[in-house]
Amino acid sequence: MRASYNYCRQNFLSGRVLQEMASLKRQFTELLSDIGFVKEGLRAREIEKRAQGGDGILDATGEEANSNAENPKLISAMLCAALYPNVVQVKSPEGKLQKTSAGAVRMQPKAEELKFVTKNDGYVHIHPSSVNYQVRHFDSPYLVYHEKIKTSRVFIRDCSVVSVYPLVLFGGGQVSVQLQRGEFIVSLDDGWIRFAAASHQVAELVKELRCELDQLLQDKIKNPSIDLCTCPRGSRIISMIVKLVTTQ
Repeated sequence: MRASYNYCRQNFLSGRVLQEMASLKRQFTELLSDIGFVKEGLRAREIEKRAQGGDGILDATGEEANSNAENPKLISAMLCAALYPNVVQVKSPEGKLQKTSAGAVRMQPKAEELKFVTKNDGYVHIHPSSVNYQVRHFDSPYLVYHEKIKTSRVFIRDCSVVSVYPLVLFGGGQVSVQLQRGEFIVSLDDGWIRFAAASHQVAELVKELRCELDQLLQDKIKNPSIDLCTCPRGSRIISMIVKLVTTQ
């Protein structure tokens, strides 16, 4: 207990909040167990009793169920699946050119010059308490967020960058592929989310992968006893998605 207290103080964390998070993880594990996505028969109270200095999830579910726990890109993709349709478009102005000894270099815009747009509310703002408030460049033109509040303006909080492939794979609506001005555009949600694929083949493969994932989940719901990690079709689809999201 003393070590836990010191760890929280040194890292500016709340011990009470961490305990609540551990409890939520155990409850979620019990729900996943009930619908057949992790080992059968797991109960939150039993996991807590057997926990040795942690939340007990790893010991209860095993290494296989946690094989991607250290993959931040995949974790970000799961946030997309959980928070959709809470998506924000990032609109950046064209950076100004600055002369240097090596030639003209395009400068990054200032944080206040970035614009953020949601589908239903129009322009919004990142809350000043967010770690992304002063960010000047995002690697993707899309963010997902957990909370939206309105005070003097509409603010979003708890936001994370998410790339386009997780949005296409885990977002809502039908995926479509269209040829526009010589580029193959993959879009969903009535065109709210869209990006140019490298080729027609890539666009169709992404669309087909989304269809396969949807069908796989339908099969799992109909037959919860299917082990997606060991059945040949399920394991191939999951491995392909993990590789696509991780290497993008």
